[in-house]
Amino acid sequence: MWEDAALMTLKLVIAMGLGGLVGLEREIHRKPAGLRTHMLVSMGSCLFTVVSVSEFGMDPARVAAGIVTGIGFIGAGTIMASRARIQGITTAATLWVTAGVGLAVGVDVYIPAVIAAILVFVVLQLWRLEQEIVD
Repeated sequence: MWEDAALMTLKLVIAMGLGGLVGLEREIHRKPAGLRTHMLVSMGSCLFTVVSVSEFGMDPARVAAGIVTGIGFIGAGTIMASRARIQGITTAATLWVTAGVGLAVGVDVYIPAVIAAILVFVVLQLWRLEQEIVD
């Protein structure tokens, strides 16, 4: 029992850390969903996955479908449109992919989860570099 609890705790910490990597970049650039939000989304996705699969024997694909749908609604709430400008699409995308990272950790797919978090961080940094070159 304690081994299971220790493994679940480790998964939550890993998911939180990976979500934090993405959230750190968003926080540094003062975006609406920052460090805490991304950490919580990733950890929450991991928690729902671990509990659903290990405690209730649910199919991980069904859990994933619920998480993807739910995070889609949260992400949609971050998108704001005005006359000539749309804001928040990147934030919505980072929340969505961070949920995927947490889900991956929850089903023991660690290497792709780590690679995805790093790639999101890199993509966000490249965008900053591109904007500096244009300006």
